[in-house]
Amino acid sequence: MRALEQAGLRGLRQMDPETAHGLALQALRFGFGPRGGPMATPRLRTTVAGLDLPNPLGIAAGFDKNAMCLKPLSRTAFGFVEVGAATPRPQPGNPKPRLFRLTEDQAAINRFGFNNDGMALIAGRLARRPKGMITGLNLGANKDSEDRAADFAIVLRTCGPHVDFATVNVSSPNTEKLRDLQGPEALASLLAGVNEANAGIDIPIFLKIAPDLTDADLADVAKVATDAGLAGIITTNTTLDREGLQSPHKDEAGGLSGQPLFEKATRVLAKMSTLTDLPLIGVGGVASAEQAYAKIRAGASAVQLYTGLVYGGVSLASDILHGLDALLARDGFANVADAVGTERDRWL
Repeated sequence: MRALEQAGLRGLRQMDPETAHGLALQALRFGFGPRGGPMATPRLRTTVAGLDLPNPLGIAAGFDKNAMCLKPLSRTAFGFVEVGAATPRPQPGNPKPRLFRLTEDQAAINRFGFNNDGMALIAGRLARRPKGMITGLNLGANKDSEDRAADFAIVLRTCGPHVDFATVNVSSPNTEKLRDLQGPEALASLLAGVNEANAGIDIPIFLKIAPDLTDADLADVAKVATDAGLAGIITTNTTLDREGLQSPHKDEAGGLSGQPLFEKATRVLAKMSTLTDLPLIGVGGVASAEQAYAKIRAGASAVQLYTGLVYGGVSLASDILHGLDALLARDGFANVADAVGTERDRWL
């Protein structure tokens, strides 16, 4: 299966990136993917914000925007999956092309603009998700909404009963002025609305932040998230930074993900871990066991990836988790939780 996957990846990399991603999802739906299920060992099992995870490695939002591949993803090694972002109404997103593969940098740039099928269809698919699969939903806002802050609560009310956690995404760079909602007053108001919607659902709510925030911004976000009683913070979304890129696509507009984001996102993660006791999920540039381990030791209780799958395939999850288990054993950690934050100072 691994050889077939690698051959398929080589073929997909010859295509337009968005077309290739669509075909990859179709392949998963038709059974071309791992079948073993989430990997679990005593060292890898962990609990984050009350969620009992077989392991700390998850798929980030954006890979399965419309919750079309829940059953095949439940057969992969990942410990949890986040789908979306979902908006109240369906929307096509930004004009194509809007996804660019930066092979020389092992990265990608996207400017999708929250393209999705809308909360009603996504909620129906989430309601049929495989039993026992830890699933979250990334909450978004419609581009033309008269009240974007209210959109997050609207999506939560519709989809929240069918997921284990939800993420407030005010950090995408691809919807104009969305990141303005990360300001302390706007964010506090938005989160109050989300918490009100969650009162009858009672699932963990995370906040996903941008890697381009200043230290003062991070302090504000940490305080607002803590005061709002959120379950945790996801650090980080894509970056607008283009430093050091080699690819011909380096100047495309949109958010950059993949290897160039690793150090920047990990520094933000470590800084955030000094500002709050909330659990953190580390995202950005993870494509190896060593990088997942570095995120954990910088302060992450769990880790997500997406762009790494473009270059390594879904089987990459198994490789990372076997390696992570070995690294924890090598360093004498009985479990993931014992390793969290043990090398935070290295990144500050």
